[in-house]
Amino acid sequence: MLSAMAGPDRRSPIAIAESGDRFRAPLGRDFKGVRIAWSRDLGGLPVDRRVTKVLDAQRATLEALGCHVEDGQPDFAEARQIFQVLRALNFATRYGPLLAKHRHQMKDTVIWNTEEGLKLTAREIGEVDVQRTRLYHRVREFMERHEFLLLPAAQVPPFDVTQPYVTEIDGVRLPTYIDWMRVCSDITVTGLPAISVPAGFTDDGLPVGLQIVGRHQDEWGVLQLAHAFEQATGFGRRRPPLAA
Repeated sequence: MLSAMAGPDRRSPIAIAESGDRFRAPLGRDFKGVRIAWSRDLGGLPVDRRVTKVLDAQRATLEALGCHVEDGQPDFAEARQIFQVLRALNFATRYGPLLAKHRHQMKDTVIWNTEEGLKLTAREIGEVDVQRTRLYHRVREFMERHEFLLLPAAQVPPFDVTQPYVTEIDGVRLPTYIDWMRVCSDITVTGLPAISVPAGFTDDGLPVGLQIVGRHQDEWGVLQLAHAFEQATGFGRRRPPLAA
């Protein structure tokens, strides 16, 4: 499927230059000596201890594949602000016209995010553009020394379906309804390829994922490492029990 979707396209400034045919090749690769940065919390984000317990046990799997694994991550200090502003701007553009007529039909989180976008100034939007450029180059320089960055795919295990979103992680209160997803949103604003793979289960059987982030436009390398990890662990073949 990716071989059909990927490839050069004049309409996209971020399309890869090579043909998508390369994604049809076998995924096998020797990872001996590949440098990997391992981050338990992306530099201080609250992460449920049940998640880190599962993922810590999988560090040895990467080492068994021949990877050189070391602790570290780029400085993501500006990533939250970048994502929050860009998301709010997007919401204001998409949903702003609906607020006047259909506010009573909209979720409170959508209303809040839209109003945050409507309050933005040109200066704030411009500052975030500069911040994103700085972040991109910090991450680029870091990834020149590490081929991959590995971190949790989610900061919490799956939670009750009746709970709309997570408000607290291990005693840390979260300021907005999207802060529990920062291990994903912080990566999103870098534009780097990323994939999540099954990495084990908590003591009560809840699935935990590992996020693999690669260098700019190295989707192929990300797929190769994901494949190697899945073949080594087999977690993707295990299914959690269905609730009665």
